[in-house]
Amino acid sequence: MDLMEKNQTEIKEFLLLGFQNLQIVNHVLFVIFLLLYILTVSSNLLIIILVVMVPSLRSPMYFFLSQLSLSDILVSTNITPNMLRLLINGGRSRISVIECITQLGFHGASSGSDFLLLAVMSYDRYVAICDPLHYVSIMNLKICLQLVICSWFVAFISASVFVVLVSKLRFCGPDMFDHYFCDFGPLLELSCSEPVTVRAVFFVDCALAIPFVVFPFIFIISTYICIFITIFGISSTTGRQKAFSTCSSHLIVVTMYYGTVIAVYLAPSKGQSFNINKILSLQYTIGSPCLNPIIYSLRNQEIKKAFMKCIMSFSKVN
Repeated sequence: MDLMEKNQTEIKEFLLLGFQNLQIVNHVLFVIFLLLYILTVSSNLLIIILVVMVPSLRSPMYFFLSQLSLSDILVSTNITPNMLRLLINGGRSRISVIECITQLGFHGASSGSDFLLLAVMSYDRYVAICDPLHYVSIMNLKICLQLVICSWFVAFISASVFVVLVSKLRFCGPDMFDHYFCDFGPLLELSCSEPVTVRAVFFVDCALAIPFVVFPFIFIISTYICIFITIFGISSTTGRQKAFSTCSSHLIVVTMYYGTVIAVYLAPSKGQSFNINKILSLQYTIGSPCLNPIIYSLRNQEIKKAFMKCIMSFSKVN
């Protein structure tokens, strides 16, 4: 570290710039995102409650869905409240470096668990369609708990290690953070640490993407290749439709999630394309957590029946 770097004063907070080109409609965006956040938390919480309370939903598929709902609540709660504060403050908001790195850590943990849970859910659908006779013995309670606990544990431990590494970075200014939340790319660009330190943190980030993004993606594709081969091998049209309906919601969610993530991280991190990048990132930070329970509910008769059953039971009590 040279003398000039030693004499640089470290900044303690960033100024989140949010959506600079949309400041004229900040209050409109505030109302929209507030309503989406309320819908996200309530709909995902409803799925968790239904899975816990309704006996017909106590199966591996719905257990994994409840965990995905929990993860979606964490993703949304980590991002949206701060964004609402940013919008109500005129499109800009200050956040301390510690808060920023903490938000980055929770975002990494919840997003990582999302990827792993989507892979677990694809394995569940693979066993249900390709090996239905052994489904109960393979996807027993012990295995389901182990898969879920491992997904959460690995995601949070990896995120914690990453947060420790990122906290070693120095930030000397400018303090303007061109995003609506503390994403890794813009944070790294503001670092004034030695190049070798910055490259090391960037390498760790890329390395973590392999087990959390690449491997689950390859696994999901592999399971769906087997699923489609099995479905197309079913002689009756009704049988094919029934088999496909059990995994169609999951396939839509996977396509939506990975499609957006790939688009965001392949886009340039500066210039006009970065503004598009920020808008696209809304899909997996706000859009997916809100849409996931709706997609699963609209295409699932069991959840609809369970919901109506709870409504009727509640009406009788009153």
